Amino acid sequence: MEKIPMTRAGHAALEKELKTLKSDERPAIIRAISEAREHGDLSENAEYHSAREKQSFIEGRIKEIEGILSLAEVIDPKTLQGAIKFGATVTVVDEDTDEEKTWQIVGEHEANIEKGLLNVRSPIARALIGKEEGDSVEVRTPGGEKSYEILKIEYV
Repeated sequence: MEKIPMTRAGHAALEKELKTLKSDERPAIIRAISEAREHGDLSENAEYHSAREKQSFIEGRIKEIEGILSLAEVIDPKTLQGAIKFGATVTVVDEDTDEEKTWQIVGEHEANIEKGLLNVRSPIARALIGKEEGDSVEVRTPGGEKSYEILKIEYV
């Protein structure tokens, strides 16, 4: 199996979610199923079916997170330097609009563009990897061609 690159923060967030699912969500849903069973006929018991559906989702998410964590390769950006690579925090300026943006290149399971966490497999991240400060990159996005100039590269 292929290792899944992940920052320390992303790994910690998944571990926290897994702990919450196992210690809080799972016991709560088991109690809900038990209470719904006490209401009688299961074939027409909407609470029971809803609780079972939620239990299925929780168990699936637990298995998914355990699988991701078992393949995780935690990379500490603080130990890196130089050209853009996984974990880099990159500040760019859009050459058309002069709008500055800052993104950290992270694993796909921790990516969140609203928080500035860019999926390493995204077109923008793939275009940035290997580049240096001052370089320009052309990126084909769903919204059309974009040109960015790299202003700063940090490993924090």
